Amino acid sequence: MRTAIGQFSFALIVLKIFTSEFYSIGALFAVYGAGVLFTSLFRRQQGNKQFFSEVGEDGLHRKKFRTSGNVVSVLTALSIAAYVCLLVLTVHLKS
Repeated sequence: MRTAIGQFSFALIVLKIFTSEFYSIGALFAVYGAGVLFTSLFRRQQGNKQFFSEVGEDGLHRKKFRTSGNVVSVLTALSIAAYVCLLVLTVHLKS
């Protein structure tokens, strides 16, 4: 949640301070912040499902934990896509 707020703040700074040539970078960070926000909301919703009990083959109740690998994968893909777009925008601005 804090990362999303930070990305929104940076996007607003870029949109407010810099000229119109940099609006695409500000919009990119705003979209990235929205993606991080939705990912964190999904992570929070999935948090209650991570701890669960299971009956083993021997009949004993065991506490289980499911990792957040799917959320990490989504956030990694989102970050890589955002930074690839940032590099493409940077090269486009130089030319």
